[in-house]
Amino acid sequence: MELKGKVALVTGASSGIGAATAKKLAEAGVKVGIAARRSDRLQALADEIRAAGGEALSIEMDVTNPVAVTRGVGTLLERFGTVDIVFANAGLMPASDITSLKVDEWHRMVDVNIKGVFNTVAAVLPILCERKAGHIVTTSSIAGRKTFPGLGVYCATKHAVAAFSDTLRMEVGKKHNIRVTCLQPGAVESELFEHVSDPGYRAQMEGLKEQMTFLKSEDIGDAVVYALQAPAHVDLAEMFIMPTAQPW
Repeated sequence: MELKGKVALVTGASSGIGAATAKKLAEAGVKVGIAARRSDRLQALADEIRAAGGEALSIEMDVTNPVAVTRGVGTLLERFGTVDIVFANAGLMPASDITSLKVDEWHRMVDVNIKGVFNTVAAVLPILCERKAGHIVTTSSIAGRKTFPGLGVYCATKHAVAAFSDTLRMEVGKKHNIRVTCLQPGAVESELFEHVSDPGYRAQMEGLKEQMTFLKSEDIGDAVVYALQAPAHVDLAEMFIMPTAQPW
């Protein structure tokens, strides 16, 4: 599939996987709408993409707010006229034992990791269905396949993303010619660890970097481009992407 001239919305684009993927898409000729809450970082990324010859639009967006997401999609349509690709990527990963009862963190993860995907898909799906074309990419995790101590709620949210994505694929693939890809990365260098408020789990996760070479955000960006460029009759429904040395 030729990507040049396509229009993409990337959420969680102010850092990590989102920012790296936005740059990879722009390098492939995609016009990118980069969305997140941190407008200063978005503007810097948009400037970087433009300096490299790409097209980018920064969109300040809180994915937990359906009104903000709908408004952001409207801004993208006003600028580029349509949307072809959606990367619902925004996410958080605090870690703590369930018995710590960090309920505020639980709810924040549900709001961003699950509802954020729901809100993003709900805002763009009518457009893709009307056009009978498009590709939706979501970010689950190895934690959407397995469970880990300290990540009970995070695992629950990522299992939810995986289940939602696969059901969406079954419902819109044949009927509306929309492909759905669910990414399931292992350990990736990103800002996710910065969300860990429990000092024990923070130290444990930082220690993992001494045990293996983590994936780079750019590795995930390459995987997204690969999935998007697959022939029209091919849907890479799930992509389980692991560091070579990750044993679990």
